[in-house]
Amino acid sequence: MARRHGKTFLDSLQLAFWLVGILFVVKAIEMLTHTDLARFGIVPRDTHGLAGVLFSPLLHGNATHLLANALPLFVLLALLFWDRKYNPAQTLAAIWIGSGIGTWLIGRGESNGQLTVHVGASSIIYGLVTYLIVAGFLLSSWRAMAIALLVGIVYGGIFYGALPQSGPISWEGHLCGAVVGAWTAHKQHG
Repeated sequence: MARRHGKTFLDSLQLAFWLVGILFVVKAIEMLTHTDLARFGIVPRDTHGLAGVLFSPLLHGNATHLLANALPLFVLLALLFWDRKYNPAQTLAAIWIGSGIGTWLIGRGESNGQLTVHVGASSIIYGLVTYLIVAGFLLSSWRAMAIALLVGIVYGGIFYGALPQSGPISWEGHLCGAVVGAWTAHKQHG
């Protein structure tokens, strides 16, 4: 019997589980070795901080930060990888790199006299939310539309986090993720 070309929902859940699992492995390595890997995060407009474009989504300030990102990231990745119309690998790469470069360009370099290092997967979360919503309206698919509505209802309130604010939260990463997610959906399906 020939295997279908599309992924089943179980396949997408497993892939999302393994991808989010990488974040827990990185945090466990940090904790076990007593090493702070945040230095590999995004340091805006600093050439050494460019490495953070690749590594920032894998790093989290603490376990609470990781846990806050893990569930929404898992759900959104499972939805993304469920339908090949979303071009999941290409979409994830575009959001990952685009939001990182955007944060490097516009992010706060200093806050209260201290160097600001941007870490966390929330830029990916914001990118996936906007991507799934915009793609849902651009694709000719009832499933994509249903996913867009579901994501909008469940995660639509996060957009408050993309507005400028003081404090340790990288609203710049959130904003860049959201913009890149919408742009990627429009570029692929518009």
